[in-house]
Amino acid sequence: MRVFLNPNVDPLGAGYTIIQSKIAIGSGRFLGKGWLSGTQGQLSFLPERHTDFIFAVIGEEMGFLGVIVLILLFYLLIYFGLRIAAQTKDRFGSLMALGIVITIAYQAVINIAMTIGICPVVGLVLPFISYGGSSLVIFAILMGILININKRRIIF
Repeated sequence: MRVFLNPNVDPLGAGYTIIQSKIAIGSGRFLGKGWLSGTQGQLSFLPERHTDFIFAVIGEEMGFLGVIVLILLFYLLIYFGLRIAAQTKDRFGSLMALGIVITIAYQAVINIAMTIGICPVVGLVLPFISYGGSSLVIFAILMGILININKRRIIF
């Protein structure tokens, strides 16, 4: 608990990843260092950079502008998903769409919050971005279900 509140208590142990993540995000500045030019990510200072801390790598390489674009894309995905859930006349379809949107939003918010040090490191992937075949397949299936709910909402 002390390391979550102050990662500098154990900078080479439990606080290492969050310190390196903050350094990576901060060094990206406004436009970033460029594709594959980030020092923290490319020189392996940031552990689990391809899964848990991909947001830090994006912040370092794409900068503040890239991070804002990514957050805007997640916002649009959540907004349109909630709109599908609200407009569906079938109660089951509406609740299923809401569950899919909440799942994607929850994982995105927790991953971003843990990367910037607001939440403790829990190991959730960033939807559609983090490396890993199983999470990508699951999120693709969830998006397919959401699109199908949207397509068939008029019938019910």
